[in-house]
Amino acid sequence: MPRPVRKRTIYQKPDCTFFAAEGSQKETVQLTLDELEALRLMDEVGLDQAGCALRMHVGRSTFQNILNGARKKVAGALVHGRDIEIYGGQVEVSDDAELGCCTFALRTLDRVGGISQREEKEMKLAVTYDPKSGEIFQHFGRTEYFKVYDLADGKVQKSEVCSTQGQGHGALVGVLQQLGAEAVICGGIGGGAQEGLKKAGIAFYGGCSGQADQAVADFLADKLQYQEDIQCDHHGDHHEGGCHH
Repeated sequence: MPRPVRKRTIYQKPDCTFFAAEGSQKETVQLTLDELEALRLMDEVGLDQAGCALRMHVGRSTFQNILNGARKKVAGALVHGRDIEIYGGQVEVSDDAELGCCTFALRTLDRVGGISQREEKEMKLAVTYDPKSGEIFQHFGRTEYFKVYDLADGKVQKSEVCSTQGQGHGALVGVLQQLGAEAVICGGIGGGAQEGLKKAGIAFYGGCSGQADQAVADFLADKLQYQEDIQCDHHGDHHEGGCHH
């Protein structure tokens, strides 16, 4: 049974949904709403791939596939004189219009956006942490510690282990905000926590395992393996699962 497609976030619907090629009697090309959003963010707004993927809440490889498909459709319609109709796609419309607009995107890209710009910019990255093993703790809502890394110039400048003071689940988003974290690496993470992180503007990389320090090194090298559609339905202390790009 195929895995359901995760909904892609878009920030506006098109003003015009049909473009007609004069005299065309050929098959109409369907451009989905997420494909249009990918074109808008990359080619109109001018974000890099990582910034676009972050805003649409998809992985970088998924975003690239969406963008490639959209460009191929538009190019084919222009070359062969086909009509273009825009509709459909697995999408959800964000009510935060500012996040999708050009001014906000360019202003915040340096803060939370481009993986390609990590070597030049400063940021704080948190990892759900098991101090006994040094590994990534596998249940976000039950984590008792975050290890917080100050990153700059493509390196870890310093790190510290911070207690959550017994707070769990929904309160952990607030803890991360207080710590100044702009992204978090974790194991399992439930849908409610994911939504809370999105609203707080904190990027998350779920489904990760292994040593926390190594995960951060992989993050800096753009080699971190994570699960784009991670869900956490297990309520024990730990649970296992593989990671992928």
